[in-house]
Amino acid sequence: MAKRLPIMARMMWFFHAIQRVARHALVLPLWLGLFIPVWGAGGSQALGPAALRAKHVALGPQLASNQFQGPLYLASTESAEQLEGDVYALVKHPFGTVSAELSDPRHWCDMLILHLNIKFCRAKPAGGSTQLDVRIGRKHDRPLLEASTVLFSYRPVAVDPDYLAVELEAADGPLDTHDYKILLEAVPIAQGQSFIHMRYSFAYGRAGRVAMQLYLATLGRGKVGFTPTAAASSGEPPPLIGGVRGVVERNTMRYYLAIESYLDALSVPPPQRFEKGLEGWFSATQKFARQLYEVDRAAYLEMKRKEYQRQQTAP
Repeated sequence: MAKRLPIMARMMWFFHAIQRVARHALVLPLWLGLFIPVWGAGGSQALGPAALRAKHVALGPQLASNQFQGPLYLASTESAEQLEGDVYALVKHPFGTVSAELSDPRHWCDMLILHLNIKFCRAKPAGGSTQLDVRIGRKHDRPLLEASTVLFSYRPVAVDPDYLAVELEAADGPLDTHDYKILLEAVPIAQGQSFIHMRYSFAYGRAGRVAMQLYLATLGRGKVGFTPTAAASSGEPPPLIGGVRGVVERNTMRYYLAIESYLDALSVPPPQRFEKGLEGWFSATQKFARQLYEVDRAAYLEMKRKEYQRQQTAP
């Protein structure tokens, strides 16, 4: 028996480590990518202004009529070791405002903190560029030390009068995840609106796959995304995608809603913007409660106020 204890102890340690990560698995697939080739060493392969305007035209019917209650199109996919997806959205904000806000890395932190699972974000200089120190954690109020760290390098690719493109990249993430990449690009549209494309992508190894499978078998069991998997029948709503793609789509929506809520909050004076952003994000998620509900309004607001204060005052 004495000889077996060390082996059992190691097995129990591994199980509890995986179990803990499974609790975080909701936030593992944060960054997606789909319609254009997977990101490679040469860059993100942004669509560019002309192709992005063409995409806006091509997606016209989907933007006008969809399950999102607004002009938004979302898609996702998975491969053997990569999670990818895209979100395209028409926002009712002038391009000048969108470009000024989304080209400032400090504003990215003000947006990201609205997301339930982002516990901290700080923009800081790093070797002549800017780095975003992002901490990802559980949906409950927990010490920052329990959160996972993802360090993103921030790079403005194009900040032009009629086109914005920004990239964020992180080499490593929690539990054998790596090559995190975020692309955001935008162009002006008529009537003071902007068309946004946001792409996420990350790769994962064996440990990440095990953790995701464990999450989907336990905490994530029965959760769904937004993509119908079959046509509706007999007046019933269509069945929706589950599994890893469901996880991807839920997080895609949460991040889009953070951007939208942040931009909407610009309508009030600066001292009131954070509170308006919180209220906007939570209210927006409740439109899709089947996919996005995790905590009640009071718990979300209390937790986020603490986290924002910590973000503002941490050394």
